[in-house]
Amino acid sequence: MVNSSNNVLIIYIIYIYISNCTTILFLYIHSVFSYLSLSFSLSLCPAFIQNQLFHLHYTFSSSSHSYFMALLLFLLILLVPASNADWPPSPGYWPSSKFRSMSFYKGFRTLWGPQHQSLDQHALTIWLDRTSGSGFKSVRPFRSGYFGASIQLQTGYTAGVITAFYLSNSEAHPGYHDEVDIEFLGTTFGKPYTLQTNVYIRGSGDGKIIGREMKFHLWFDPTKAFHHYAILWSPKEIIFLVDDVPIRRYPRKSVATFPLRPMWLYGSIWDASSWATEDGKYKADYRYQPFVAKYTNFKAGGCSAYSSAWCRPVSASPFWSGGLTQQQYRVMRWVQTHHLVYDYCKDYKRDHSLTPECWR
Repeated sequence: MVNSSNNVLIIYIIYIYISNCTTILFLYIHSVFSYLSLSFSLSLCPAFIQNQLFHLHYTFSSSSHSYFMALLLFLLILLVPASNADWPPSPGYWPSSKFRSMSFYKGFRTLWGPQHQSLDQHALTIWLDRTSGSGFKSVRPFRSGYFGASIQLQTGYTAGVITAFYLSNSEAHPGYHDEVDIEFLGTTFGKPYTLQTNVYIRGSGDGKIIGREMKFHLWFDPTKAFHHYAILWSPKEIIFLVDDVPIRRYPRKSVATFPLRPMWLYGSIWDASSWATEDGKYKADYRYQPFVAKYTNFKAGGCSAYSSAWCRPVSASPFWSGGLTQQQYRVMRWVQTHHLVYDYCKDYKRDHSLTPECWR
């Protein structure tokens, strides 16, 4: 077992397969256990697992006792499955990589609150204070496509504040519009943000609210760094993604329950104290102003309203016909099992005759 010619006692190869997160771990342990070298194949694993392994590496690499190595291997076996409960498996496909980033001014224009916007090195900052919020809008309308941005939220007390990234045609069809939302609902100290996804069809958001909300608590803190949030909208389906992880799929089950008219892409920050945080229990408190959101890495690709009829709708998977792979479905189920906090279809207080897609 010991190869004295190269002074190597043993080579451990640990292959860990957990929910399709594959890490091949090579532990070269020298004869006196005084040095530990780790080599990873990490392309399919989250940074959380990587950080745990590197932390253990630096903790134990200087030890000269074999029991530290045994403890290391034991902790690896324990920690990686535990990490899996906190971080989603790999989706196996990254639709964001198929679309180029664009500068803000190439694809968007200021819609309102220009004095509450600033642009610095391709990152747009918008903020809300006692006087105003701010919003922006894409130059072109689309009839399908992939729409994404990397967003970082403000920490601390943000109750009552909505940070949004969404599709809408409310200006073209006032009182009878369609909308597809990603909204971050502000929160109070010590509580997580809620990510709300929503779909409105033909005026169901104009005074006669028929929302189709699914709400999530994310598996990371969205105030610590930028994360990529996206909507993929095709004539067949709407898919919501976070860092390329599909969290929700809204299929087209009928013309009456699916948005098909061209929409523009919007972003905004505004005061929604009447409902945003715990149904309006907590309001925006302007002692903590300004409330700031940062957007970068803008992506908007697909079929504009001016494209030819032959324009091919984009897909969230390798399949040209759309849909998700088995692994993407698996990851989406994982997210909805661990991080979904509200599903309108499972709210039995609602009148589901108004949302027939829930039972079709």
